[in-house]
Parts: sequence; structure tokens; C-alpha cells
Amino acid sequence: MATEAGLDRDPLPQAPRPARPVPELDPVHVQRWRGEGGELVDLLALARERLGGIAALRLGPADGRTPPTVLVTDPAAVRHVLALQPDRYVKRSHRARLLIGDGVLAATGEAWKRQRRLLQSQFTGTGMRRYEHRIERAADTVAARWAGYAATGQTLDVGREMRRFALDTIWRSLTGHPLDARTEGELGAVDALAAALPTLPADEADARDAVAADVARIDALARYAIDAARTGPAGPDGPGLLHVLLDAAEERPEYTDRLIRDELVTLLFAGHETTATTLTWLYLLLDRYPETRGQALAAGGAGSPERGQAVRALVHETLRLYPSAWMMPRHAAEDDVLAGHAIAAGTDLLVCPYLTHRDPGLWPDPERFDPRRFTEPQGRPADPGAYLPFGMGPRACLGLQFALRESTVLLERLLPAYTVAFRATPAGAAYGITVRPDGPAPATLNATAP
Repeated sequence: MATEAGLDRDPLPQAPRPARPVPELDPVHVQRWRGEGGELVDLLALARERLGGIAALRLGPADGRTPPTVLVTDPAAVRHVLALQPDRYVKRSHRARLLIGDGVLAATGEAWKRQRRLLQSQFTGTGMRRYEHRIERAADTVAARWAGYAATGQTLDVGREMRRFALDTIWRSLTGHPLDARTEGELGAVDALAAALPTLPADEADARDAVAADVARIDALARYAIDAARTGPAGPDGPGLLHVLLDAAEERPEYTDRLIRDELVTLLFAGHETTATTLTWLYLLLDRYPETRGQALAAGGAGSPERGQAVRALVHETLRLYPSAWMMPRHAAEDDVLAGHAIAAGTDLLVCPYLTHRDPGLWPDPERFDPRRFTEPQGRPADPGAYLPFGMGPRACLGLQFALRESTVLLERLLPAYTVAFRATPAGAAYGITVRPDGPAPATLNATAP
């Protein structure tokens, strides 16, 4: 029988449990996937389904000599990789480097820290308020254009409309000028190149040759914008982010015209692609779940905090199903133990918010579009690693608040005024740098009673 004194003693120290190998997907499944020409997301989903939130699979040649890549979808493991140990799990490059060069998305090490520090202040607090009226003017432009579409019955493409809005917003924020037709046409090269990146040849020289014409167009537009900001009058919206970069060049020699070009193109790419895609998906989801529009509009009056929360919930639920960054590659710079599994230095990892957000163990009925997950208590998992549409940790997206604000401002104008009647909808999704609808979304508008 234990004595009272014995109960007060510390328990005997326990030897740490040895780290387990990461379970690996049977190569048979990988071979079958290759033979069927499936999407990468299908193979990753199979690995998660069969092996859980940390799984290994060999994505290289079928000879078996390529080290396995580790898929990470477990929320606690996601936090460990992205937020708790960012110096151990590093970002080596970016798939869009051919487009964005050494911009903040692709930069690493001390260069990334300096670039991030400069831009951070522009997307929080006072910095965000500086761009509020630009967002509103871009949204007013769309609202006026939609009034014309509704009056005439003209067919529009919802994806193109959302892209025009997002481009106008970021162009105003960068330069102080509204988007004009010529600039919009030139910026089409950014979209064309972003869409082509996942299909480019593996050889870097061949890839550069394949996109040379689009890169030349983007470079010419960047030079024009930089020269205009440096020597021309300020735009009607005043100085923009581009002027912040030019001011930095006065004191920081690293801000050469090349780096300013790279940051400008990075902000153009990241500042419109994710917002436009999210808003397009949102309207496609409203078409499938029309009751969610009514639920949002029933939450308070126009301009009320309740309405704003309900509209933001539409955006958040869209981002759950189609996160801005659906996959985030990382590289283990040193040995580690991840959720009890041994990770060797040199291992490549794929953090996949797309699959974390669709895990039925975290999100009941995960394929259903239900914005109430973000308005009701206990509507979403408690672990912050379960919802990360913009990443998390020090490399989380700089433009999170900007993207949420511009989406909300536009939707608060359009949702009460119009319903969208699609004539056709995309059959599925295209998994590139972002998850895009894989085709056009033609529609007409019906004005609704105020």
C-alpha cells in the first residue's frame, strides 16, 4: 500500500519515446496515379486518407531513388512547421520566381526580413487606412458597371469582373492612378504567365525561353510605372506603395530599379490574383447555395457590424474551400521530430491547407459551403493550424487584411443590389499556384429591390 509520503514523490523520469519513421504511401498508388494522369491534389488526398496528417510519398522518378516528400496536414504539425520552427523549415524558393524575381514572396534570409519589414507597415493599422478610399473607388467603379449590365441584360464573365476589380484596387494602391484599358491589357501578361507557370519545362533555361515574351511585356510596364512615379505628377489618389519603394531606394542601396521592379510585380501578382480568384469562387458557391446570400443579408442593416461580419464569413468560408495558398513547400534545414515522427535534414515537405480545410475530422461535412462556421460559437476548430488560407507564422501573407477589406467592401455593394444568373459554370478547378476555376463563368445580372 502506498504511503502518503510516497504519493508526494516525483514520478520516475520517463525515457523519451524514439521518433517514428513517417508512414509512406505504397508506391503502387503513386504508379497508378501517374498512369491515370491525375492531379497532384488527388494523390495527396489519398496519402492523407490512408496515412493521416503526416504522410510520406515519392513524387520523383519511379526508380525509387528520390527521397520521399512529407505531406503535412495535421493542425499541430502545421503550426510546428510554419509558426513555431520557421528557421528549421525554410522556404527555398517560389514557383513564381520567373515572374516575381527577388520580390518579397521569393526572397529568403536577411534580404526577406528587410523587405518584409518595409512592406509590413503598409498593410496594418495606419497603412491600411491610407488605401481605404482607393478600395472604395474601385468598388464604386464595379458597382456602376454592374448597374449598366443589369439595365441592358448584357452577359459578363464573373471571373473577369473580379480580376478587373482586384487589378484596379492594387494599381490604385501602387501608383495612385485608376486602372485604364491599356494598362489592364498589359497586365494580362501577368495572368498569362501565372497560369502557365505550373506547366513550364523543368529546365530553367527552357522555362525562361517559354515565357520570355510575357516577361518582356511585364518588364516594360514596370519600367513605365517606375519612371512615371519618379518623374511625373502624383495620381488622383496620391502617392502609393510604389512611392514607398522609391523613397526606400534613397537610403537603402539594395533597392535598385531591379528590386523595385520585382516588388512591384510581386504586389501586382499577389495583390490581385488571390482576391480575384476568391471572389469568383464565392459567386460560384452562392449559385450552388443561394440561401447563404439571404442569410448574410439578413444579418443587420447595410453598413452594420453584423452585416460586415456575415459578409466576411462568406469570404472566410470560400477561403476554407479554396485557400489562397493551397500548398506551401518547405525544406528541413536540420533534423527534427514532427509530431513524433523523425524528419531528416534535407527533407522536402508540403504543407497543404487545401486538405487541412477539408479534413472531416476537423470540419464536419467539409465539402459543404456553410459560412455559419465563422459566425457561430464552436463553428470552427480551436487549433489555429486548422485554418490557414494565407499561411501562418512569420511568412504569412502580408496582404491578409487588405484582401479581406477589399472583398468585403465590394460585396457590401454588390450582394444587396444584384443576383447573378450563371449561363454556364466551370466544371472543376485548376491547381496551379492558386486554385482557379477551370473555365469562364458567363452570367447575367438581375437587380434586386432595395
